[in-house]
Amino acid sequence: MSLKFMQTLEFLNTRLSNIERNIQKLDEKIDYALTLQKNHLIRIKNGENLSDSIILESLPYNDLTPQKAFETYSNQDIDFFILDVTKLGYTTETKLEGRIHIPLEELNMRYAEIPNRTTPILVISEVGLRSIKASELLVKKGFYNVNNVSGGYRYWPKESHETQALSA
Repeated sequence: MSLKFMQTLEFLNTRLSNIERNIQKLDEKIDYALTLQKNHLIRIKNGENLSDSIILESLPYNDLTPQKAFETYSNQDIDFFILDVTKLGYTTETKLEGRIHIPLEELNMRYAEIPNRTTPILVISEVGLRSIKASELLVKKGFYNVNNVSGGYRYWPKESHETQALSA
């Protein structure tokens, strides 16, 4: 076989490999986009009021202010659970009843401990940075109602004496 033919064959093989990689990347992007659409549809079906930016910007999770997260936490009519992704050994004055503690470093292996994929999850960490990473991971793992608590425990509202008396 001639050298020119072999070079052409090698060139075509390289191009084909590049095309296959590009198709795989497109498949991954489409799967992710479909997951986000499912996420948004389930949240709307469940009566959640999503902001326009969440849908238009295809945001994978909702950022909640600590005050909004506290309102959800304080409302006994809302079904949700709290995922605490703080480092092992982190202590805070705030005690969130019913929280599940899975450090961010372990979440990729322990996410199956989360009860279900559609119940709203409030993800909290020390200052909100670890919870962002955890929220992104949970969306990739197929969780549909992920809510990052911006600012984490640092900005979590302190319960007033009235609130504590009501819950006692």
